[in-house]
Formats: sequence, structure tokens, C-alpha cells
Amino acid sequence: MPTTSGERFTVEAQSLPGATVLVTAGELDHDTAEPLRHALDAAWRDGGRLLVDLSRLDFCDSTGLNLLLSGRLAVQEAGGSLELIGLHPPVARMFHITGADRLFRVHPDMEAALDQPRRA
Repeated sequence: MPTTSGERFTVEAQSLPGATVLVTAGELDHDTAEPLRHALDAAWRDGGRLLVDLSRLDFCDSTGLNLLLSGRLAVQEAGGSLELIGLHPPVARMFHITGADRLFRVHPDMEAALDQPRRA
């Protein structure tokens, strides 16, 4: 599946049985968010399970958080779920401070995410 990249941020879409995975890396902010916006728009339409792997994300600002929150709503309206993988301390802190970590199902890694069934 396609990889979209900029100078500081990349997102790669992968199809797995039962899920679409968006693998992100780098710094997600106002200047780099467009590839994620396009990837989310393309991925949510089937109403399935969308896993967003943030394990290689070094930084995420409010723009990135808002994209993920908007994506979560769009996926839910289509009958699917958007779940996060691999929040590590710098990114996890922002999710915790804003309370967004309570809105998403968060998995420690890809293996754990794939071992868990999708929630309705």
C-alpha cells in the first residue's frame, strides 16, 4: 500500500486481514499533517478496523491530535473503529493531559492489537 512522506513525517498504509494499518513516523504537527489527513480519508471509508501505529512518532501537536479525533468520529460513523498502537512517553503525555487517551482503545504494540478483537 502507499507511503506518503514529507521531510519530517511519513505514513504508510498496510492492509492486514481484518484491519487497515497506518504506520506513522517522525514529527506530526501543523506543517506535516497533510499526509495523515489523506491517509485517514482513504482508510476510514470501509467502516472496518483502522489501527494507527504511533510507535515511531517522535512528536505530535494539537493538529495531529485533532486529526486523529476527527478520524475516530468518521470511522465510527461508518461503523468501524480507530485504535492506536504504541504511544510512547512524549506522545502519550499529550494524549493523557488532554484526556484523549480515554477516547481511544490503545494497544502497547501491533501484536497486542492484532490479538484483541475489534470492539463494536
